[in-house]
Amino acid sequence: MRTRSPLRGRTTVVTGAARGVGEAVARRLTERGARVALLGLEGDRLDRLAGDLGGRAAAWTVDVTDQQAMARTADLVRERLGPVSVVVVNAGVAAGGPLLHTDPALWRRVVEVNLVGSAVTARVFLPDLLRTRGYLLQVASLAALAPAPMMTAYCASKSGAEAFAHALRAEVRHLGVGVGVGYLSWTDTAMIRAADHSPALRELRDAMPWPASRTHPVGPAAARLVGGIERRAETVHTPPWLRAVAAARVVVPGLVARGAAREFRRRAPRFDLPDTGPLGAGGRAAVGRPASEPPATPS
Repeated sequence: MRTRSPLRGRTTVVTGAARGVGEAVARRLTERGARVALLGLEGDRLDRLAGDLGGRAAAWTVDVTDQQAMARTADLVRERLGPVSVVVVNAGVAAGGPLLHTDPALWRRVVEVNLVGSAVTARVFLPDLLRTRGYLLQVASLAALAPAPMMTAYCASKSGAEAFAHALRAEVRHLGVGVGVGYLSWTDTAMIRAADHSPALRELRDAMPWPASRTHPVGPAAARLVGGIERRAETVHTPPWLRAVAAARVVVPGLVARGAAREFRRRAPRFDLPDTGPLGAGGRAAVGRPASEPPATPS
């Protein structure tokens, strides 16, 4: 018989829930008996997902970088679904291209969403987590373990989000709050599919060794993340081979830099490229929406 989940009856929050990993995690959480607050920028998709999940989910359209809007949303989530026990900090955006040719505003926005948005999310829900002795999962990336060229903003922001989560754990662990970091490799989402249409990022993928160049299905990744939430794990690696990368992270950046130098010398004329713009529909929503817009009424 399937073990009763510790998430049953708990209120959980997932940011970036409109698609991809966030959507898959939200679906898995409801299967495990949790109530889910769906947060993101694509209101129509969030409302449809909430409808699919029935009475166990509600959706709010909000920018995770807007402190005031997020604080109001936290109040609304609390009123509608009860005190929050789990927060999945998943909202993220990516863009690629050489730093020299990347729009500075786009570079900054990637860092704001992925890093500042993580801190804002943690700050507004931390009072609930302290009350419920809950758990926060920061979704990071292979990019935090092995920073790669052509994605400086994404790598910097995911490394920062990882460090933020480790530092927060040290602040709140003695208060009964767990903090974990989830590491994902290339996962089959709209963002990654958009990256494969970019010449710069396609070249990057082609130059990566197996299995780092492989795209992994989103379902198993979401299942591993939710399993980590149930265990209150400090780290979750999906796929599991990322544990080896984490163990070797002291030498990995040097190996990546040497390998990239060989590739750039070989392909240099093809790398004088503009930035990709925000990758995928979720990325376009994150870049195109003003941060001051207030949260919508829940569906």
